[in-house]
Amino acid sequence: MSKRETFLAAACKDNVEEFLRFIELHKDKAEPFDVQEVVEEMPVGQRSTLWGKLGSLLQDVLQELPPERWVEDGEDGMEVESAADPTRVMAVVDGVTLVAYASIKVLQDGDTYGALLEIAHRLHTILVSLPFSEAPLQRHIHMLCEAWWKKGLKEKEQFGRTAFFISLQRSFTLKKLAVEIQRVWSLHDVLLSLDYTSEENKQITNLLLQCFHSPNYIRNDDGKRFLVFLFSWNVNFICVIHGTIKKQLPFYSKTMTTHIMEIYYRAWKKANGDFLEKIESSCIQDFMQNAIFLRRASPVHAKVRQIMSYFHSRQGCNKVDKMLCNLYKPILWKALSVPNFEVRANATLLFTEAFPVHDPEQNNQIIDETVQKQLDTAMGLLDDPHPTVRSNATLGVCKILAKCWELLPPTIITDFLKKLVTELAADKSSADVRCSVFKCLTIVLDNNLSHPLLEKLLPTLKYSLHDKSEKVRVAFLDMLIKIKAVRAAKFWDVCNMDHLLARLAIDSHPVSKRIVNLLFKSFFPVNDPEREWCCRCITLLQMNPMATRKFYQLAHKHTAPTNIIKLMLAIRRVVNSCIQSDCDQSDFIDSNKENSKAQPSLGNDTAVLSGLLEVVVILWRSVTKALKQNEEARKYTLAKFGSVMNKYFQTFEDERCTAPLIQLASFMPPAAAPTFSCGVLSRLRRMDSCAGPKQYSQLLDCMCSWGQAAHVLELVTDWLTEALPKQGDSGRRKVRIQETAEAKPDLALAYLEYLFIRPSLRDQVLALGPPPLKQLHEVLGNWRSVLYTHLSAAAEDAKYPSVETALKAFVHHGQLSAHLQHSSSEGREHLLSLEHVAAWVAERVLPFLAKRTTNDNDDDGAEKDSEKLQPLAARITESFLAVCRDVLLVGLADEAFTGQILHLCSLTLLSEAGYLCIPAVLQILKDVSDSHLPKHNKNDPSQEHVEDGTTVALGVVANIFQKIIELLARRLRKDPEEGKQLCHSAVPGLADFLKVAQTWDKAPLYGVFSTLFAVVVVEKRHLLQKMTRPEEVVTPESVEDLPPLSGLLLSVILKSSSLTRAFLTEVCSSFDSESISSLHELAAVLHVLAVIGRTGQSKASLRSAATSVQQQIHKHAVTSGDTRDVQRLIYESSVKTVNEILDL
Repeated sequence: MSKRETFLAAACKDNVEEFLRFIELHKDKAEPFDVQEVVEEMPVGQRSTLWGKLGSLLQDVLQELPPERWVEDGEDGMEVESAADPTRVMAVVDGVTLVAYASIKVLQDGDTYGALLEIAHRLHTILVSLPFSEAPLQRHIHMLCEAWWKKGLKEKEQFGRTAFFISLQRSFTLKKLAVEIQRVWSLHDVLLSLDYTSEENKQITNLLLQCFHSPNYIRNDDGKRFLVFLFSWNVNFICVIHGTIKKQLPFYSKTMTTHIMEIYYRAWKKANGDFLEKIESSCIQDFMQNAIFLRRASPVHAKVRQIMSYFHSRQGCNKVDKMLCNLYKPILWKALSVPNFEVRANATLLFTEAFPVHDPEQNNQIIDETVQKQLDTAMGLLDDPHPTVRSNATLGVCKILAKCWELLPPTIITDFLKKLVTELAADKSSADVRCSVFKCLTIVLDNNLSHPLLEKLLPTLKYSLHDKSEKVRVAFLDMLIKIKAVRAAKFWDVCNMDHLLARLAIDSHPVSKRIVNLLFKSFFPVNDPEREWCCRCITLLQMNPMATRKFYQLAHKHTAPTNIIKLMLAIRRVVNSCIQSDCDQSDFIDSNKENSKAQPSLGNDTAVLSGLLEVVVILWRSVTKALKQNEEARKYTLAKFGSVMNKYFQTFEDERCTAPLIQLASFMPPAAAPTFSCGVLSRLRRMDSCAGPKQYSQLLDCMCSWGQAAHVLELVTDWLTEALPKQGDSGRRKVRIQETAEAKPDLALAYLEYLFIRPSLRDQVLALGPPPLKQLHEVLGNWRSVLYTHLSAAAEDAKYPSVETALKAFVHHGQLSAHLQHSSSEGREHLLSLEHVAAWVAERVLPFLAKRTTNDNDDDGAEKDSEKLQPLAARITESFLAVCRDVLLVGLADEAFTGQILHLCSLTLLSEAGYLCIPAVLQILKDVSDSHLPKHNKNDPSQEHVEDGTTVALGVVANIFQKIIELLARRLRKDPEEGKQLCHSAVPGLADFLKVAQTWDKAPLYGVFSTLFAVVVVEKRHLLQKMTRPEEVVTPESVEDLPPLSGLLLSVILKSSSLTRAFLTEVCSSFDSESISSLHELAAVLHVLAVIGRTGQSKASLRSAATSVQQQIHKHAVTSGDTRDVQRLIYESSVKTVNEILDL
């Protein structure tokens, strides 16, 4: 029996196992059996018999396991009520599908395939019932439907729709989307057989729209072809597509928008008839209108402009030109003259980008007239009253000139450029317009034909380099760089070199870096010999020393580190040649070998010589990182400069030269200049007590760079120790310093401040380890006794160090504690030290904030002493709180430290003169609140404990804040002038604290706004209750019309819209809790709301608060006629005010 007959015999229920064996042989690539070959070799009659038998087999297995009874189970596959084996049934169905698919491939024209059609119908029915676990079978049936459609067989529409629908679904879910998108595109003709209006196809329509959301479709070539095709499916579908894309535009990237505009263009290009008209009117013209009428701040505006730019870039094609002319005609020209400047500005951009807007089918005369009118329009736009329109017109005109230079008459070109260069470049009313001129002239420079005319016109712009606007100067320099790049003219003819150097010397970094870019090849010609580099450097120094420093600070960005080092060594040779005549020739044998050619002669020009040394220092700093990465280059450079450093120090004694030499020495080991390095510490010791940073900073840099920071720290510690007064020592005190017996505590603290203010030096000091730092910490802590002595002494004692010195030492002690705590890996030893200082402040300093109680005879003297001591006590407290604030800001504070500092703040405010420290306390409250901001981490098991600590700390903060408000009110009552000054000093801290407080939406910190509201209402109510005359009843118009404290608080609140909303929310909450009821309280609230209303902020919250007042105030209308005239006036005024607020 042949293979065909055997296979035919197996296609029945009785031989199903044999049939499944054949299917397995087909799937096994190692076996030669191929179902398609067998079916292809069968005669037509055998094929019909095979299909009939397969149809019967399929019917039989489906009767055993009907599709409607299939269910999916995640673990066991399918569970059914019958005894049939689900796996066997699926295998048979898969086998039948395989044979049917092979049969479709071998079908010839004229073949009868009714039985095969019946099988296909049955499999099509099965497809919708297949569980997800049978994905291979589903894929095979899908392939069969696809093949049926592509073969063009009977009832192909049904099978094609199914194949297309499944491919469309799979194109959003599969990993290999490109293959499935390709399949969707291959089936796109199916859509032509579907009815767009049918409800049955609604699901397909939704999927088609989803394609425009998918980046995979938009980026893929086949996907793009498919999306273009969708514009030709149904005319009504075009509007739906366009609406979908417009909704997605804000979320498209610039790249995605590029793909989208290509899809629109290709769809328009392929369309005709109604489809073309619909795309033009509903899509392209809609984009035009949006590009004109949308606000520039809209997230869609830039995307719409990008799409229109794509169409403009296709100009030159008659079809595009005609379309743009027809679509712009009803909207563009009107938009150029509307009152709204943004519309005019948008229309200007479109008009100039699309220039010339013309119909190519018209004759040349009409086209020329049209173009001339448009040129006149562009000239008119340059005179528009609004600067934004003028800026856009400048951009547009420059694009027109660059694009159409050879097509425009010379007179028109000259008129445009003169307008730009002589008028708009000097537009006094707008820096943006001036900036636009220079930015846009670079576009014109891209056209080589413009260079001769611009070369004549541009020199008139030279003073624009000194424009008061930085962005104009930047744009001008960018234009000069462009001129240099395209060789349109010599840039120094446009702007004189002296002007460029003068601006380089004083201007900001954005300007300076462009000037260096412009001048770099002029003063650092890397292709010339190194001797020429030095000559240019000397020339630059002679022209402008300050500009020279700036130039070489930025030079490393324009050349390799190798060239920088070569220049340093070249300058070294020049400096050597200057001192060669004054020294033994053998010292410079090596130098002579390096420099066989004569070096530039400086003579005795100390200014240039010192400048060269400064340049070496600047260049060395710029390549420090590169030298660290190249050890060989570093050693070579150190050796070269190290060999001459001693001679430099001996020869150059002028201060202008020694300053850069000291900096140069700090880059090298101390052995390079032994004489100098051995004397640095002695120079620091002999330094005058009043010396400034300029005198000692370089010496300290040297010591630290040489790894001798410990010696400096020892000197500081010794001076601070010796300066402390000794008890019981009547003789001359013993001094450890050898050169001088005089201790210089002020200078020691200045050294210490410089060491800790520079991060690199601070790291070296902290790296010295605990012993020297703890010793210094202890010595600084001992200076508290000097402060206490000044507090408790009746008069200043000349034997004691000054208060200022002691206060600086006190502050440095706290700062060093913070540094040590930060550098320690564990423990809280130094936080504990700060807590001890806090206890000392509370015990020893705060008592001096209270007035002393003395006998009557000593009242005057005690009062005078108190007036002197209270400010000092306040300064000490504020200084310590400032240190604590730093600890809080850097996140070093723990719960115990925070609690201790808050306790100190409370004690401070309880002192009689504690109000002096209110600004400092407010900053502490702000930082404590900031450090406890809510963290949304509900899964953290320690969060509950943290929240408990936070609640306690913020409860204390809220209480302290309430005390501050009470103190401010009390000072305003006792001494209005002093109270106003105190309030003014508290404003910054108050604003910062309230901004943090408003971020909380729950107690205790949100209660701060309750305190503010209560203070404002109570103060204003008290004022209303005191009114006795009708003319006093006046609604305030600004915060200045409110009582002092209320005005202060409200002025702080109104500076921030978020604070204003939080305050108004508290107003509404107060009415909800019915805490406001009396007429005077309601009137007070309305006066506050009236002031807020005049600022125009938070209108919705304001109306809500006013509505709450309106509901309450009418309760007082019945009794108002029986009260005094003032009461009635207050009521009437309140009703009028609330109505005005609600009408805003």
